[in-house]
Amino acid sequence: MSATAAIRVLIADDHPVVRQGLRTFLGIQDDIEVVGEAADGVSAVTLAESLKPDIVLLDLKMPGADGLAALTELRARGVPARVLVLTSVTERGHVLPAVQAGAAGYLYKDVDPKALVQAIRAVHDGHVLFAPDAAEAVLRSGPGGKDDDDRGVAALTEREREVLVQIARGRSNREIARALTVSEKTVKTHVSNLLMKLGVQDRTQAALYAVRHGLAGD
Repeated sequence: MSATAAIRVLIADDHPVVRQGLRTFLGIQDDIEVVGEAADGVSAVTLAESLKPDIVLLDLKMPGADGLAALTELRARGVPARVLVLTSVTERGHVLPAVQAGAAGYLYKDVDPKALVQAIRAVHDGHVLFAPDAAEAVLRSGPGGKDDDDRGVAALTEREREVLVQIARGRSNREIARALTVSEKTVKTHVSNLLMKLGVQDRTQAALYAVRHGLAGD
């Protein structure tokens, strides 16, 4: 492994077999270190505060405080860890609340193990990463249907597309300004305009939009 520090992961799931399987598989990755396990939402929040993981792999259905409650509490306490939901809950109605509570990714437990590792790396790098069905659920929560969706893409200027690509890569306004050699004020204007044109509410939805339409870049 290079000198880069390993990605610190906290696993939060109420099933011991799932936790053990994840720990075993993630433990053989050169760039990932499992730093702890939690069996419920309360423990997940407590351990995230004390262990300071980079990523929390969070199940939604857990006894006591569930995953959504844990997500909300993590954000309320200012825990900087990025949260990747890993759940067996397939109802689309659970996706948007998780995004609104701060989830940076949303995958189902039938995900290919190698894809899960890539997702952890991507989320750690600042990207948002959602299973196709989950991304669709978030995007469909906004106004308009398929025709509006397509018109939103067509309405973007070339510069707005460039800004959208940068958003999908997890870049801040300052980083986007530096990459495109413009002012932060100009970037803010572009962001406001593209959110309006796409009919999405925030940067996470914009990033999901970019991924869905193949605008996210490499």
